[in-house]
Amino acid sequence: MTPYPGLLRIAPLQGETTSSLICRIASRYGLEAKGLRSYWQWLNQQPKHEGGACRADAEVVLNAAGRRLLASLCGIGEDVAARALPSWGQQDAKLPAGRDGVPAAVWRIGGVVVGPVAFGCGLCTAQRTGTVVRAVRYVPRWDRVCVRHGRWLLDADADQPREYLDVRRLPEVVAAQRRLAGVARRAVRAGAEPARVFALARAVVARWWEGAYGWERETVWPRRLHLVAGGDAGGDLEWWRIVGRDAVVFPEVVAVADALLDPAMARLVWADSGAGRPRALPADGLFCRRLGERVGRPWLGPLVATDHGGPLIAWMGGVIRRRRGVGGPPGYDNDPWWLRQEHRAATMAGRLRVLGKEKKAPGSGTMWRAAVPVEQRAQIGSLVDGAQEQLIQLRGAQAGSSADVAQRLLRILGHSADLIEKALQHTVVAAVNAGVPPQDVARWAKLPPGPLADALKAYQGAGD
Repeated sequence: MTPYPGLLRIAPLQGETTSSLICRIASRYGLEAKGLRSYWQWLNQQPKHEGGACRADAEVVLNAAGRRLLASLCGIGEDVAARALPSWGQQDAKLPAGRDGVPAAVWRIGGVVVGPVAFGCGLCTAQRTGTVVRAVRYVPRWDRVCVRHGRWLLDADADQPREYLDVRRLPEVVAAQRRLAGVARRAVRAGAEPARVFALARAVVARWWEGAYGWERETVWPRRLHLVAGGDAGGDLEWWRIVGRDAVVFPEVVAVADALLDPAMARLVWADSGAGRPRALPADGLFCRRLGERVGRPWLGPLVATDHGGPLIAWMGGVIRRRRGVGGPPGYDNDPWWLRQEHRAATMAGRLRVLGKEKKAPGSGTMWRAAVPVEQRAQIGSLVDGAQEQLIQLRGAQAGSSADVAQRLLRILGHSADLIEKALQHTVVAAVNAGVPPQDVARWAKLPPGPLADALKAYQGAGD
């Protein structure tokens, strides 16, 4: 097909994906997107979900001739497109070089090309473009509230139909979005990257969210979840807990980010650690108690203080090591904002895929996550992470007098052993309740003669 300059001026939205812009151009001219895409030579297939649906976060990378063609169809200069489209200058080895070559394009995944991709607010898009059409944009996860229309913009990489959640009945979510700019400025003044501070705070609160099943005094999050679900999330609670999580916990994420940047809170961590006289962090420490108060839950302190091995305890450890001047493991460098991969909050898309597989699995005993309650899984993970965090403190610990070193090693090793023993017990119980034969559990755990092994034998005998 011979391309012609655009008759209409169609400006890209700031941060829009190139794929989204092509779809909007086609809609403006009354064409199907695949018809307009035939102007380019495509070197691979459009990305799709496992079920066969096209991915909304699919992105397009163009060669020089392809970029020139797109700018012409929009009726804008290439410099305008370059400022608005984050993927504009991306390169790909598959694309033919040369400005005068054939307009060519390759499909990519937006999250891999630039970063997190979300649906744009449909009302804002309609006001800006004059048409009702879907837009997809690169939007960081701390900027998902459309303050004007009270909408939480959802990730575009998940295989689910919703583009947004209505948060007009949750003014605290909109207020948190307004406060976030001040938190970001505070992070810059503290010498921290706002994105890293937010990622850590989000990981901390997402971990709380997973354990909130067992919080009898928690009433705020269930109320918010039901509101974003349109009044009642009970029909598909697990699905709504995944899709609604980030919107529901957003006020707490902003509050935690603000708290972690507060020098007074860091001083409380130092005091809880014993300052110049190192000790294990107490369950009733001042820091966790104050943190619970700052998120509107005075009762939360002891719960998060005993969540050993999570991102919050890791942050506290980084603060303590930095104050003590003790070196950390390679890559850690005593950076409190360094977030371990295992601590990162799971994405909505990933959790929905897991949920789908669990529902398809025949029988409850075939999938651990389906057979073991979430609070029990969280307890096992917390104990294992806690033991790991304790053992990390032993790096460089064999320096000093014999009495001091022995005391430090034995206390930390003893505490770690106690955590591992508890994790073993919880895992044994969970495995047996999930339908794993008790004799297999006893053999895999290498249980010595004792109450736990006897209990398994009795359980097996009762089953016989």
